[in-house]
Amino acid sequence: MVGSGYDALNQDGSESHDASSQDSLDSPGHSTGDAGGRGFDAGDGGDSERSLRVVASRPNPLRINTGALAPNSSGDREIQRLHTSVDVVGWKELPRKDQLIVITLARLSEPLTQTSLQAYMFYQLRWFDPTLPDAVISGQAGVLHASFTAAQFFTAMLWGRVADSKIAGRKTVILIGLLGTLISCLGFGFSTSFHQALFFRSIGGITNGNIGVLRTMISETIREKKYQSRAFLILPMTFNIGVIIGPILGGILSDPAGSYPDIFGDVEFFKRFPYATPNIVSAVFLGTALLLCWLMLEETHDSLRDKRDVGIILGRKLRKLFRRDNNTIAYTPIGQYDAGVDAVDYELSPGTPRDSTDSAPKQPAAGRRYTSKLPFRRIFTRNVVFTFASHFFLAFHVGTFNSLWAVFLSTPVYDPADPDPAGFEPRPPFRFTGGLGLPPRSIGLAMALLGAIGILMQLFLYPRLSSRLGVLRSWRAFLFLFPVTYFAVPYLSVVPSSTAPPSQKTGPAVWAAIGGVLLVQVSARTFALPGQTILVNNCTPHPSVLSTVHGLGQSASSLARTIGPVAGGWLYGLGLSHGLVGGVFWGMTVVAIVGVMVSFWVREGNGHEIWLEGDVELEVDNRD
Repeated sequence: MVGSGYDALNQDGSESHDASSQDSLDSPGHSTGDAGGRGFDAGDGGDSERSLRVVASRPNPLRINTGALAPNSSGDREIQRLHTSVDVVGWKELPRKDQLIVITLARLSEPLTQTSLQAYMFYQLRWFDPTLPDAVISGQAGVLHASFTAAQFFTAMLWGRVADSKIAGRKTVILIGLLGTLISCLGFGFSTSFHQALFFRSIGGITNGNIGVLRTMISETIREKKYQSRAFLILPMTFNIGVIIGPILGGILSDPAGSYPDIFGDVEFFKRFPYATPNIVSAVFLGTALLLCWLMLEETHDSLRDKRDVGIILGRKLRKLFRRDNNTIAYTPIGQYDAGVDAVDYELSPGTPRDSTDSAPKQPAAGRRYTSKLPFRRIFTRNVVFTFASHFFLAFHVGTFNSLWAVFLSTPVYDPADPDPAGFEPRPPFRFTGGLGLPPRSIGLAMALLGAIGILMQLFLYPRLSSRLGVLRSWRAFLFLFPVTYFAVPYLSVVPSSTAPPSQKTGPAVWAAIGGVLLVQVSARTFALPGQTILVNNCTPHPSVLSTVHGLGQSASSLARTIGPVAGGWLYGLGLSHGLVGGVFWGMTVVAIVGVMVSFWVREGNGHEIWLEGDVELEVDNRD
């Protein structure tokens, strides 16, 4: 039997009938029984009937063998052992793969479009106005990057609130975000001036609050904590896939008339819109993702799970048309409907498990974990504030690096015969200037290399070390690698090249140095980004504001990724004009060190630290 509320209990074990005492509980330990504050009472119904009351006090699953549990201290030890055991799972064991695939396609849209334009942005800005110096173009590139994230900063929290509402829900926000990104992508590709490009980039940021909502949907789809390290790895892994595909598309498809004059040199469309082709390809992908999300993505909001979804209904009918065998196998949480196993597996996390098909057993409405919503003012606990602060610093230097990396690779090589600035003479180890002068295709290769390294590490390295060290320790340890990377980046411009200036830098030494820098940076990012996502998810003080917290986290990230690229682009241009190309990267080194210091105040939460009246109390009866 599942109860719809809970009885507020005083710490001495007596029941409190004072309404004020039921307003909220900041600690889940307000319960009695032999659990020692674990939140359960063992009944005294005798051998023929035993009752177990479970108060949802942890977001991770609690598996209880009700056939073997006795109301004594040994039962407490059994629950403690099962509660703290860590299961290492593989990718094949992840549940709800159909939903994870759709979420992956939705997430892939942003890195695909973002990294695609990074491969040619410097050259597109120069095409807008060929008279501008490199320092001004670098500043414009920073503004274009920041326009997207600045718009996200003002709207991400609002989209999070909309996703938490009973009117729209998660899926509606995702669909709006994909449609807005599609319009932004096409508009940017057909832009013929900096201001047009800036406008369409801003449109994309205003309508896109998808990252925080997608993280919420993963946490509500994958409920067991043992799966979370794998499930939350999907989003950063998807980013790396986009980092591989996007720059290659951008580098190969940009300016076809100039890159392939023998084939497309006489095509008027490519002369008029040289950078439309990669954006058209990205828009086709976005349209496909939008359609699949409408037809297949299931709503995870508790209050909207059973609402009629025309897209899902149509999607099922279409699948039946193309399916030879209409027999389907529904996913069932382990032990939930297995009569042959004398155990009950309860996933104590926000929301109610959603069955994969209509034929699967339905959860009763009383099984939802909460009925009250945490007031907005109570969201900002000490751990939430420090987690957001660490998220801000991480997004600041990672976003700035992503913005400057392509610009640095595009910057012309320093030529002693024609120095810029005029009369400049390098004075190592800090006074030097210039970039690598790589063309779009080589930039695409360099950025694809970054994504390839990331995927390999996320597949083979992250799960093992994360399971061994834990999320918090591995996240904190790999933050130390970012300062090393940023300090070393500008020295790529002085690595010996097989070609003389002003030709682009090339040769084994140059590419080995690029690969070495990216190896360290991607190693840090592989552990830091998914770990940060999990920490933001788990710092949520109450499940009712989960999407709001992710929206706030995305706002903090967007603010950082707005300030960082703008300030970074301006400082990079200033450094070029004064012969100090490394100044901005060494400034990022300091920011990364501050982020490491803040990380020592962050702790891993449980997703439900504040308890409100009406939070679910699960009651399990096991009858012999």
